[in-house]
Amino acid sequence: QVQLVESGGGLVQAGGSLRLSCTASGITFSSYAMGWFRQAPGKQRELVAGIGSGGRTLYLDSVKGRFTISRDNAKNTVYVQMNSLNVEDTAVYYCAARSGPVLGGASWWKKWGQGIQVTVSS
Repeated sequence: QVQLVESGGGLVQAGGSLRLSCTASGITFSSYAMGWFRQAPGKQRELVAGIGSGGRTLYLDSVKGRFTISRDNAKNTVYVQMNSLNVEDTAVYYCAARSGPVLGGASWWKKWGQGIQVTVSS
C-alpha cells in the first residue's frame, strides 16, 4: 500500500519561508520521480516542482529562484524549501509520485498524498 505523508505546512507572513516534507512508503522511492503540486480554490492543480530519480529538477516559472526541491533516498523523503513566499503561493500542496520522468500534467501522476495547507498572509 502506497502512502505519501506531507508535513511542514502552515501559516506564514509574506516574505517568509517554509519547508514541506513528504515521506513515502510502499514504493521503491529511489526509482520514482517525486513532485510537489498545489491547488488554490477555483484553480487547477499545478506542478510546482519535480525531481526525477536521477535528480533532474523541473520548476514552475513563478517559483524559480524561490523554491528548491530535493530528495533523500535513504529517508524516502522529498522536500521543497519555499522562500520569499507571497500571498499567491497560498494553496493546498500535494506530494505525488510516478514511475518515469517528471511530467507537468497532474493526470500523469497516480500516487498522491492527502495535501497540506500553506497560507501566506500579507
